[in-house]
Amino acid sequence: MASSSTTTVLSEELWKQFGSTPGCDDFFIEQCIEICRDFNVGPDNLYYKWESIVLAPNAIGTRYVDNTTPAAIKSVIRTELTKAALAQTVKVEPGVRKARGAPMDMLGLGSRMKFAGVGLVDTAPKLQSSSAIPRVGKIGTSKIVFECHDIEGVSQDKRNYKYMHEKISERSGALDDRIDELADLVRQHYGLAELGDPSASTDEAVVVVGRITLDAEASSGSGKLNEASLHIESSRTMGSGVRVPLRFMPDLKVRGGPKGQANIGLFPGAIVALKGKNGGGGWFSVSEVMTLPSLLPSTQSTLQGGGLKQEPREASFSMTIACGPFTHDSDLMFKPWSSLLKNLRSQKPGVVLLIGPFLDSDNEKIKTGDADQTVAELFHTQFTENLHDFLEACPDSLVLIVPSVRDITNHHCVYPQAPLDISGLSTDHRIKLLPNPCRFSLNEVTFSVTSMDVLFHLRREQLVMRAEEVEPLEVDGQPPATDTMTSLARYLFQQRSFYPLFPTPLDLSHEVNLDVSHLEHLTLCHGEGASAPDVLIVPSRLKHFSKVVDRTIAINPSFVAKNVSANLVFGGNGEGVISSRMKVDVGKFSE
Repeated sequence: MASSSTTTVLSEELWKQFGSTPGCDDFFIEQCIEICRDFNVGPDNLYYKWESIVLAPNAIGTRYVDNTTPAAIKSVIRTELTKAALAQTVKVEPGVRKARGAPMDMLGLGSRMKFAGVGLVDTAPKLQSSSAIPRVGKIGTSKIVFECHDIEGVSQDKRNYKYMHEKISERSGALDDRIDELADLVRQHYGLAELGDPSASTDEAVVVVGRITLDAEASSGSGKLNEASLHIESSRTMGSGVRVPLRFMPDLKVRGGPKGQANIGLFPGAIVALKGKNGGGGWFSVSEVMTLPSLLPSTQSTLQGGGLKQEPREASFSMTIACGPFTHDSDLMFKPWSSLLKNLRSQKPGVVLLIGPFLDSDNEKIKTGDADQTVAELFHTQFTENLHDFLEACPDSLVLIVPSVRDITNHHCVYPQAPLDISGLSTDHRIKLLPNPCRFSLNEVTFSVTSMDVLFHLRREQLVMRAEEVEPLEVDGQPPATDTMTSLARYLFQQRSFYPLFPTPLDLSHEVNLDVSHLEHLTLCHGEGASAPDVLIVPSRLKHFSKVVDRTIAINPSFVAKNVSANLVFGGNGEGVISSRMKVDVGKFSE
């Protein structure tokens, strides 16, 4: 009788709280009664937790309840319990997780949690509540050590900056800082006492450092570089920011370039070191191009004797790399994504790297508004639910998510870009939301990733000129590869930037939305002793590939919409460079 009486009281109180809410029925009240009993939550407290969900900033739509609401409330309660348990647990050594379980009486902590898609109409044919609830007890068994180097010393507020609020002086200052930084590297690397000013007339040859720019009037209306339109722009500290036309000598030389590559590649925005002189004719005559200092391979360390970096024991792991769009441009069926998910469940990779766009703003259905679900609902159904299902089947895996400027789900649509703000994913510690671009390591193997199609942009804008090699470089005693894709990827290492082009091509500027005032977030590495990543991931519409570029493995995983992804296997401990212990396969996955 007591139990029946308690049920009646709970039912009455819950009806008072939810009775006027659309979607409330007897079945919903029964589920709420179970939650109250299981978690020792009062009706008032349960209602407040539901309000914290539907009033979250990313919850768009009318306040109502449906069949997903109880699962969402459970997720909030379990998350609060887990945080409370972790807060009271004594500190342990890194890599050791806290004890499982949580006291069930620690409720009402006041932590406002978001849950994307809850409180909105769900038109999906099936939505299992279990996928919406992270299985806390299974988290922490992964042997893969993840570290995000990208945000060291950089707060999330700085990453999630306000754009279109900068001053012109801030933009010009950022551009000058980039020239001055690389100029210091050139001075140190070549042992130069000082650098010259390309606009100043001199009798002897000098070395100048500046940015390649385009004279639109001399480009024959094409808007692309040619020998007649080449200019160099110095910084304000070295040459008052003056632009000077360039003329290249017939016997042009290139110093310190890759052996076998008897040419140089120039593009708007490239920082170059040129040797020559301005004889007073109004241009700078170039006799030699001095290659920017090379990056150190990441396997070098400061250990005594120059030993190689030692990976931790059991450092091997497998990884799948997939880049959006995840459906065809003409539909929102996500068939390629569904096929990839089947492969992930069968292969069970230790790490899954997903690169946007997830919901592509260029999709015809999205552009015309021909969709049965809102953006939040579509993302929740296609990605949040499916990723939780995958982690239920593969609890030892990690999922890394990098956004794209074309992601309609991201409020931060400039490059460099802040991480996705998807609360339904951030509640699971196995899902890492990363910025674009980003740098991270897995078991000390370093990765650099961007979703920007920088290779395609570079190939379109580059101007290649023949030159005679002087003191060319070899890697491990072997001439480095000099094919087109390798050369394009090498530009990023030479320029130390994820996107060295400036300005962006006019017809492609909508793909980039480059924020010049925050170029520091696009820096690939810093300083004279900076090291290259072990793996560089640059999705592109160019043909997919996996190539070794000066000890770094560069990967173009293509797009899931083409049924193409990349699989990486790292063998772990061993001698030599990391690339020699890594196998990468880029190709079509089974449908």
